[in-house]
Amino acid sequence: MDLKQIKQLDQQYYMPVFGERLPVCFTHGEGATLFDTDGKKYTDFLAGIAVNALGYSDEGFIKTVQAQAAQLIHTSNYFYNEPQALLAEALCKKSGMDRVFFANSGAEANECAIKLAKMRAYKKGMKTANFVALKNSFHGRTLATLSATGQDKFHQPFEPCTYNWTYVAANDQSGMKDAINADTCAVMIELIQGEGGVHPLDAEFIDLIEDLCNKNDALLIVDEIQTGMGRTGKFLGCQQAEGVHADIITMAKALGGGIPIGACLAKEKVASAFSPGDHGSTFGGGQLACAAALYTVKRIDDKMLYHITDLGNYFKTVLVALKDRLPHAVADVRGLGLMLGLELTESFSATKIRSTLLEEGFIVGTAGANTLRFVPPYIITKPDIDELVFALVKLLQ
Repeated sequence: MDLKQIKQLDQQYYMPVFGERLPVCFTHGEGATLFDTDGKKYTDFLAGIAVNALGYSDEGFIKTVQAQAAQLIHTSNYFYNEPQALLAEALCKKSGMDRVFFANSGAEANECAIKLAKMRAYKKGMKTANFVALKNSFHGRTLATLSATGQDKFHQPFEPCTYNWTYVAANDQSGMKDAINADTCAVMIELIQGEGGVHPLDAEFIDLIEDLCNKNDALLIVDEIQTGMGRTGKFLGCQQAEGVHADIITMAKALGGGIPIGACLAKEKVASAFSPGDHGSTFGGGQLACAAALYTVKRIDDKMLYHITDLGNYFKTVLVALKDRLPHAVADVRGLGLMLGLELTESFSATKIRSTLLEEGFIVGTAGANTLRFVPPYIITKPDIDELVFALVKLLQ
């Protein structure tokens, strides 16, 4: 089928939640390159929104998925499952957590985290469930995770929100001190607000949240759906610098290498709040998804993490140089590892720049008010980065 035919079917039969999509349909990929229905090549700096960490057509990944699909795809969680058990072990060892639950997406992983925190509060005798999250955050599109998301535009059509949520601006220490108290069930944060515009939290702010959670026996939930799986140069964003001592960590996106899977990890003292029947999933943790994730987790080794750090430092350096060269166009450069944001000034539209870059063969994302977001496959190269920056220079002169 050509793009016109595909577009007609989509507009006739698909719910209009995505609006007018970008005018491309990809057919296959190799490395960090995608090809559309006309055979045109695109260098990918979006990776399916931070999902395709290993790029496209990774030989080992394909063999793993094919072998598992030929053996077993799904049997349900009534039965033991070898890929699931092996993946649970690998994630707990790499994260320092004790228990894991597998879901099908980041939203489901966050839903599990919220539910687990609520169950712990219930067993403590707390009559209400008061949560704290950050303004400008994004945690998913289910009703509970929309409630956790600190953006009014997502709340208004679906109010009332689930549970009681207080929203504090990122890095607002005074506001956080006022928000957390003895009635707080849990605090939910992203270490780098991805959808909000690639905004990292200050280390002092994170330390304050940890301290307030400890003093008030509130749980700290860290949403690592974008920052996990090596995206920042460590296996988890929590493992940067001094480290963040989370009670619950959620993961998804890059975890399955493109196969849908989410994970909610917790310390034993927290995970024990769940009893049989308190949570579950028909598809979560199926053999195919767990085999794919296990392969991907093994690929995110020390060598890969060093590569991500080196490449991320290079990418950020050339973006900062771009800002210095074009201060009328670039307002800020933010992020860590291969999760970077280039905020544009009011003179330019990130959405229009994204569309023009797409026409020129570069796939990038947007986030926040006016920010270009770069979350490429980890196999992107320095020459790829140089070509993108050269294209940006021409567009932002």
